[in-house]
This record gives sequence, structure tokens and C-alpha cells, in this order.
Amino acid sequence: MTATEAPRGTAQAELAGPATAAGPGALAGLSSRSRALRPSGKVLPEHARSHNRALVLQTLYTTGAQSRADLARGTGLTRVTVSDLVAELMAEGLVVELGQREDARPGKPATLLDVARGAFRIVGIDVSGHRVVRGAVLDLSGTILERAESPLGGATGERAFELVAELAARLVGLATAPVLGVGIGTPGVVDPRGTVRSAPNLGWADLPLQARLSARLGLPVHATNDANAAVLAEHGAAEADDLMLVKIGHGVGSGLIVGGRLVTGSGFASGEIGHVVVGTDGGPRCVCGRDGCLEAWLSVPRLTQQLDALGADADEAARAEVLAEAGRRLGIVLAPVVGALDLPEIVLSGPAHLLDGPLIDAALETLRKRTMAEQTRDLRLRMTAHGQDIVLHGTAVMVLSGELGVS
Repeated sequence: MTATEAPRGTAQAELAGPATAAGPGALAGLSSRSRALRPSGKVLPEHARSHNRALVLQTLYTTGAQSRADLARGTGLTRVTVSDLVAELMAEGLVVELGQREDARPGKPATLLDVARGAFRIVGIDVSGHRVVRGAVLDLSGTILERAESPLGGATGERAFELVAELAARLVGLATAPVLGVGIGTPGVVDPRGTVRSAPNLGWADLPLQARLSARLGLPVHATNDANAAVLAEHGAAEADDLMLVKIGHGVGSGLIVGGRLVTGSGFASGEIGHVVVGTDGGPRCVCGRDGCLEAWLSVPRLTQQLDALGADADEAARAEVLAEAGRRLGIVLAPVVGALDLPEIVLSGPAHLLDGPLIDAALETLRKRTMAEQTRDLRLRMTAHGQDIVLHGTAVMVLSGELGVS
């Protein structure tokens, strides 16, 4: 097997069902909140094997070391089926034996199994930054092993695609084990086939990002909106199954999980709050051509430009007011969402020095003023637990789900 080959499952993981115990690694928080694999419809006989294979991998990934008998009890599969699937997964290098369990009970100790967390690599790409495209090589537990980035330099259109492709190829070259797949989080509206229907900041329209990059690399590629990738990673640290994540970078977007499931919308544009016009008082010109979009108030380039315009000698109150005004605009947009969905938690992702302080405080105050007290009494509005790596971790979740059926 070469460094670009990897076995792939066909089942897709869903966020549904009871929580399970955490497995090791940087995605352990996510794993602890991962939902047991459940089909959305009847499992047909021709699909049963791939479903069961994904179920075994899901159980090992979230619970850690298990014996074959443990797996049979945990999955409800027969011991014969489990042994057959384990043999297949071991032959593909996806599962390894760890040795015998220390057991005081009589009889031969059981042999423990686990996912071969270090045997494959995942490449993640984050295109949400306004200055650089960031990427990483991760193992199957989500631990970042290598990093690389490329300056964006205002590139758009084909040049921006080439920067992404070149960075992805460089990261694949840094992988010291077979690459399971490549995940990309990008701003804009992205359909299920990984085509970027619209990303104004990057000058992309109907760009088949997933297909083109897969052909270029000879690897499976999974592309989605950056905020959707981020909310998948954040779900592990959330306290509830309903969660909204607002991603603030070159643009502004959000990812939404309701009832433990990612909401994408009929046109795949769910969460595109960046181009909602805030109020009727005009406002700064947005890249989309309208005035007063949330993105024009809240994007990192806009906030940075406003703060720089104050000058180095500006007092702290003036800087705080710039950030607070952006926070109030965010609160205005979020209030009807909270009112409609009764969300218990909203997470912000972006530069902490801009978001964590006057901006987040003003957003929460505005939310409470514009919604029923019963809805926001216990509402949590917080910064992400993943820092700047949130999209990278989210792309790893996408690859694990798409290639192995593991969530």
C-alpha cells in the first residue's frame, strides 16, 4: 500500500442516539459526544455488511480497547460476525490487537482490540482565514502532527484554488503513513458534492472544489462550509444537542446542530447569516454589494481596519465601542434564531482578542433585550474550546465519517 492508498468504508455516520464514553486523542471530546451509528432508514441486506463494519469501528473509536466479546455485546452483533469483521479490518490495517487483558477471572484472558489510530493520516485544510490558508496532518484521533500554511494575499478565483491545491499536496507529502482522505472547510455555500456554489470573498462560483482536488491528489476529498466543519468539532465540548457556532474570519457564517443533527437547509445555505442586512440604518458596504450586512460589521478585516483607523494612541474606551457595536449587530441577527429554535448555547470562533470581551458581552446583552427572558436566562454565549484549530479538527471529523462511518 502506498502513502496515497487507504481502505474506505461506505457507511455514513450520523449524530444521533445516546452519548458514549470518550476515546483517546485530540478528538476525544468529540468522541465522548459522538452518537452511536444509526441508519436513517432500513438497512438493506446488500448494505448490512458496510453498516456493521462501521458500527464496529464506531464502537472501538469511541470506547477504546475492547475484546471481540465486548464488541459483540456492545453492538448486538453475533460473535461470528464480529470475528469476521475484525479479521477484515485487521487485514486492512484499520484495527490492531493490543495484547491480552489483565483479568483475574479463570480462563484464557481476552485479547483487546482498538482502532489503529496511528496507522493512517488525515489532511485538513482551513480556507476561512483572511490572510492565510492553513492546513495540518492529523492522525485518526485528531492529534495534529504537522502544520503548514500559505499566504492568501488577496488571491481569488483560480489563483485561490491553486493555493489550496498546492498546500494540500505539500501536506500529503508530509504524511508518514497512508492518507485516509483530505477534508476542506471553506467559506460560502457548499453542496453535498463539495461544489462551492458561491463564496464571494474568494471569487468562487460553482467551483467543483471536491472533485477537482480529488482528481489532482488521487485521494478522497470531503469539502464543506467552514462553519459546518467547525460546529462538528465543537459539538464534543457542547453541553446540549442544540448548538449554533458563529465562525468569524474573512467572512461570517454559522453552523447549526439541532437535535444532534447538522442542519444544512434545502439549498445548502443554512447558517449563512453573514449577508443578512442588520437594521435599516445603512452601514458599511459589503463585498456582496449591499450595505449593512452582518459580515460588513463583523468580519476580521473590517474590525481590524476600524481599530487601526483609531490610531495607536486611541483610548481603550474607543476601541471597546467599535467592538461593542459589532457585538450589538451580531446580537440583533442572533435574537430571532434563538427565539425560533430556543437554543441553549451559541459559540463564537475567531480571533479571541477581537471577540472575547466587549464584543461578546454586547452580543449577549442585545440577545437578552430582544428575546423572552425564559429563553435566554440560561443561554450560554462563549468562545470555542478548540481555538484556531477548530476547522482543522472539523475536517478530520468529516473524513472519519465519510471514509469509515465513524463520527
